Amino acid sequence: MDRRLFLAEEGEKRLDVFLSERLEDLTRSRIKKLIDGGMVAVNGKTVKAGTEIKPGDEVVAEIPDPVEYTAKPEDIPLDIVYEDEDIAVVDKPQGMTVHAGSGNADGTLVNALLYRLDHLSGIGGVLRPGIVHRIDKDTSGLLVVAKNDRAHLSLARQIADKTCRRVYLALLEGNLKADSGRIVTDIGRDPSDRLKMTVLSEGRGRAAITDYEVLVRYGGDYTLCRFVLQTGRTHQIRVHARYMGHPVVGDPVYGIRKQKFDLRGQLLHAYRLELTHPTSGKRMQFVAPLPPYFSELLGKLGRQYGAELPREVAGAEEGWKEI
Repeated sequence: MDRRLFLAEEGEKRLDVFLSERLEDLTRSRIKKLIDGGMVAVNGKTVKAGTEIKPGDEVVAEIPDPVEYTAKPEDIPLDIVYEDEDIAVVDKPQGMTVHAGSGNADGTLVNALLYRLDHLSGIGGVLRPGIVHRIDKDTSGLLVVAKNDRAHLSLARQIADKTCRRVYLALLEGNLKADSGRIVTDIGRDPSDRLKMTVLSEGRGRAAITDYEVLVRYGGDYTLCRFVLQTGRTHQIRVHARYMGHPVVGDPVYGIRKQKFDLRGQLLHAYRLELTHPTSGKRMQFVAPLPPYFSELLGKLGRQYGAELPREVAGAEEGWKEI
C-alpha cells in the first residue's frame, strides 16, 4: 500500500481536482475510484469527490499496490480459420473478451490462444500476446493473431496504412435513406459517461471513417448493412450507426432500450478479412459466416418481409483463399 499525505496550502478546490494536480501518475478515473472506495480521507474522515478542500486540510490517499496479471493458458473451444508459422486467424464468438482487463482476468481469447497455439508475438506484453487488433466482447467474427514479432509489426503496419481490409455485417434499427455512404467524424470518450464513446466536434477526438452499403431492407423496420472500417476506433461502427440514427439491433450500450428480440448483444459480425501475408507477400481473404443466432433471425425477417439475403451472405462458407 502506497500512503500519500498532502497539506492544502491556499485556495479552495474540489477534492478530485486537488488530487489530480498532485497524483500525476494516476488518471482522473482512478482517483475517483479511490475516493468512492473510501481510500481517501480529509482530516481523518472519508468524503465525496466534490468536497471542497480548504487551506490547512490534511488529505491522505491510500493507493493499493498494482495487481500483476499474467495471462494463463485455458482449454477454451476456439474456431481457428487459418494457421501457419506466422499468423492465425480466428472466428471469435459473441461474449468472449479479447484480452484481460477490468473484471476479465480469465476466459478471454488470449487465454484460449495460449492453450491452442505454440507461440505468440510478445509486442503486446504478457496480457496481450499476439493481439494486433480487437473486436468488442459482444461482436463476433474474425481477428488475425501474430505468432511472432515480425508478423506483428507487418500486420500493425497494414492496419495503419489501411491495406488490411475489415468487413462487417450489421442489422440496424429502421430504414436507412441512402443505399451507401461514408461517415467521417471525430470519436472520443463521452464527456458525460466515460465508459462510452461518442461523436465529438472536429479536433476534440480522433478521426473515424466508416463506409457502408445497404444489402437488404426489411420493410421500414430493419436494414442489413455491410460496413468497411477505414480506421479502427473503439466501438466505431456502433457509434457511427447510432450517429446515423440507426443503432445496431441488440446493442446494449448504443442501441434502443426496448427491442423485440431475445439477444445477448449487438448483431454485428466481422465477416471478412483481407490482408497481405507477412512472409509470402500473398494477398489473402478469410470469411466467417454469420453465427446461427444472427442468420436465424435474418431468416425469420426474410420470411416476414419477403426479402432474400445476397448470395455472398446466404452461401458464405468459412475458410480462406488467396486473391
